[in-house]
Amino acid sequence: MKPKAESLPVAAIPIAKCPTGIKGLDEITGGGLPLGRPSLVCGGTGCGKTLLAMEFLVRGTTEFGEPGVYISFEEKSEELAQNFTSLGFDLVELVGRSVLALDYIHIDASEIEETGVFDLEGLFIRLAHAIDSIGARRVALDTIESLFSGFSHDALLRAELRRLFRFLKDKGVTTVITGEQGANTLTRYGLEEYVADCDIFLNHKVTEQIATRRLRIVKYRGSSHGTNEYPFLIDDQGISVLPISSIGLEHPASTERVSTGVPRLDTMLGGKGFYKGSSVLVTGTAGTGKSSLAAHFVDSACRRGERCLYFSFEESRNQIVRNMFSIGINLNPWLEAGLLQFNNVRPTMYGLEMHLVSMHKAVETYRPDVVVVDPISNMVTAANPFEAKSMLSRLIDYLKLKNITAFCTDLTVAGGTLEHTEIGISSVMDTWLLLQVIEGSGERNRGLFILKSRGMEHSNQVREFCLTSQGVQLLDVYLGPGGVLTGSGRIAQEARERAEALERAQEIERKQREILRKKSLLEAQIAALTLEFQSEKDELERAIEREHLRREHLAQTTRSVARNRQSDELPEASPTPFETVSGS
Repeated sequence: MKPKAESLPVAAIPIAKCPTGIKGLDEITGGGLPLGRPSLVCGGTGCGKTLLAMEFLVRGTTEFGEPGVYISFEEKSEELAQNFTSLGFDLVELVGRSVLALDYIHIDASEIEETGVFDLEGLFIRLAHAIDSIGARRVALDTIESLFSGFSHDALLRAELRRLFRFLKDKGVTTVITGEQGANTLTRYGLEEYVADCDIFLNHKVTEQIATRRLRIVKYRGSSHGTNEYPFLIDDQGISVLPISSIGLEHPASTERVSTGVPRLDTMLGGKGFYKGSSVLVTGTAGTGKSSLAAHFVDSACRRGERCLYFSFEESRNQIVRNMFSIGINLNPWLEAGLLQFNNVRPTMYGLEMHLVSMHKAVETYRPDVVVVDPISNMVTAANPFEAKSMLSRLIDYLKLKNITAFCTDLTVAGGTLEHTEIGISSVMDTWLLLQVIEGSGERNRGLFILKSRGMEHSNQVREFCLTSQGVQLLDVYLGPGGVLTGSGRIAQEARERAEALERAQEIERKQREILRKKSLLEAQIAALTLEFQSEKDELERAIEREHLRREHLAQTTRSVARNRQSDELPEASPTPFETVSGS
């Protein structure tokens, strides 16, 4: 009769996680290391195994309230406390508060051979006492290869190793065990990697004299995890891991606009400037004014109360501040107010991945609104163009995800195609400004035009770009018979236009005076004609009056004659006596 098959649970319970508190590592592992299980951290010398194990314990005590036990087989407790002081870890204070226990176990192979058979029973007793004395929830063993010197047979070694891991699981503690890298295996003996529930491999590579540390999750039982190699940084705050694979294209797209700091450039960009949270690329040959435009943008952002983080790979902070005084920009007030922070480092300081990690760390710490990278072309000195483009693409995506406006400058090679960057990063940029040198009449002048600006109306005209004591000024360029006029050619053209304008104004003024003279002359003629008309009118009126009087006089005369004639026609009357006497 066949045995009955064991039934699987209907719903699988996900594995519990113990957060490490190490930046980026919890994201890669999906929440931390397996809770209550052993994890192996292996790698070569100087890759950071001891630091990761100790930081796992320190973060546990300070951030999660979980006491820890650190068992060292190589360094004494006093040495550990002194070494980790440089990272800000006060182990003496933690030990004094009974939240951390440090124990050094010395193992000498010659002593083991003299006493006979060797096993780990003594380690179990000391470890159990340390765990129980402070109620530890976390344990670190550094490094486990020191225990193997007493075992001559692999079978016994594997058995004792399994017994150790089972002991730790039974105690319910989350354990980090460090191991040295083997020739063709993760560890020297190639056994621990199979027994542990989680294997983390640390790598410290040196390529072209540039060192880079990387971390990879080789195995994680019962949990999904990131499988890529992730760069990590060790600084005065511990370990920071960059989970590159988590960066995607789900970043927000803001409709808010921010000024470029140059009013006329704002006008060329639809009158409002760049989109907030977008990426801006300014390319040009040496001396065209890329850093000056960056300083204008930073100054404008700080005036709005925004925080700016300036990454410079060529000049020191003091040199940048001094140089910007020449164009009327004073960055010192923003430095004193905490609105501007510089991060100046040579590109050959470390590899591209380390640059990316350090940039991420600076952004997370400072939380800026604007990030300037000046120039991105220097990244090629730390790697090949393909790797530089990959690194900068991830940086731009990360800044967009945080809604941070990125302003990047890029040095192009004179004599080559201007609409091309050495890294080939222009395709991921939202706005691309090109600064070029315009040569003519024995001069070298600057010109600016907008190659592209996604999502907004923008000018397609070239503007002459001048650096003055009052800052950047964009001027109109002139088209002459030989092409675009700039510099002295533009000045001469402006002088000719001013002379022509003055001549036209003088001609207009002369014509205005001529018209006024003609007007005065016409008005005088009109006045004379009016006077002559009035005289003739008056004469006519007098003539009319005289004619009227004459006619009246004639009428009276006519009436008088008529009366006299009427009197002549009457009969003669009898002569009076007087008349008769006189007649006789």
